[in-house]
Amino acid sequence: MELIDAINKRQSNRKYKNAPVEIEKIMQCIDAARLAPSANNAQEWKFVVVQKPELLKEVQSAAAFMGMNGFAKGVPAFVAVVTEKTKAINNVDIVLHGKDYKQMDIGLAIANFCLRAADLGLGTCIMGWFNEGKIKQLLQVPRRRKIWLMLAVGYPDDVQREKYRKSLKEISSVDKY
Repeated sequence: MELIDAINKRQSNRKYKNAPVEIEKIMQCIDAARLAPSANNAQEWKFVVVQKPELLKEVQSAAAFMGMNGFAKGVPAFVAVVTEKTKAINNVDIVLHGKDYKQMDIGLAIANFCLRAADLGLGTCIMGWFNEGKIKQLLQVPRRRKIWLMLAVGYPDDVQREKYRKSLKEISSVDKY
């Protein structure tokens, strides 16, 4: 698959086939995420894969939190994206310039993950709304770490939607604002 095809194919899938996802494919997606750039090569992330049926059922319930993400109850695999300790040099930039690169770095890693998933025929949905405390407990994530995002992963069972995006003219300019 060409990169532009993966970009066009990637969407937020909220319906998945009742089929397990091969751990090898998930690890290929994590490997793509691992290769993303990060400020000062900090790589401030850890990816926790959830597949074991008993644990998956509990995580599905915690991901469908306060009436949101009802589709999570049918997700065949999750990947929790946990932030790791910030490098000292990055803390200096937070203080001096008010820039915390961790969010951008994780965004880049997740983009790589999702594009590789699309390339492998998998669907994903990036989830920011979930019961973090419960999922941290279930996955034994250390108290001082944060689950930044949850990724739903599976074989999509919904239609490829047409993308509606602003035009290039609306979002770009050359040499001046």
